[in-house]
Amino acid sequence: MQLWKLRLQALLLCLLFVPAAVQAKPEGERHEVQHHGYIFEKWVRDTFFDHYEAPSYTQEWDVAKSANKEYGGLPVSIKTTKYGSSVDLGDTLRQFTINENFMIIIGYWRQEGPRKRIVNIVAATVTPALWQSLWIPITLQDVQALDAVVKNRAATPAQARADAHKIKSQPPFTRALMTVNPKIDNKHQRRLQCSLRFDLVFSRLAPKADPTPQEKPQLFGIAPPDPFLSAPRSFGGSKATAKE
Repeated sequence: MQLWKLRLQALLLCLLFVPAAVQAKPEGERHEVQHHGYIFEKWVRDTFFDHYEAPSYTQEWDVAKSANKEYGGLPVSIKTTKYGSSVDLGDTLRQFTINENFMIIIGYWRQEGPRKRIVNIVAATVTPALWQSLWIPITLQDVQALDAVVKNRAATPAQARADAHKIKSQPPFTRALMTVNPKIDNKHQRRLQCSLRFDLVFSRLAPKADPTPQEKPQLFGIAPPDPFLSAPRSFGGSKATAKE
């Protein structure tokens, strides 16, 4: 049999045995979100926000304020991360310029055997004053300057990484609670993102929440399906636990 036919048969067999949820792009949106993060986000949107679907992947919030009819009428940001890890918040410039009350919901997971299980859920209302306190003493000009360095296509990826690292390793960035994370690879990625440490989520955003792992964590009195998250990611046959 010709080689191309053998390869075609192998491809068809792979597609046949890949779970449907992995084959399909989740409802045409959230292509960059890890599968387990998408599952948690979808559970939140379906359960508490009437199966809300953002009209665009680039929409500012995961749930628009108009869809939040039961929990304060605020826009909602939904995140997922490994228990004990920093939570990735997205584009630094956009996060820095948030100037309205919003709700953030964070699902923390642990790897338990072949599955990830949610062990803690935080739901916090954040005011502009509280949010900006996490950035002090960083200014908008500081963020814009670092963002320009990260996205400077005249510099090689290696040079851009070095330049960005030098800037973020000095004040004012080292004095802020929020952490900036330049994302520069050897292909096309040039992004400046930000994250907040696990301890700061609980001490600043949700000081009354219990930070310990829980057997049956709940969001607004409802526990997520258990277990419901994906297995460890596999790279070349070896397993690796994601931090997203």
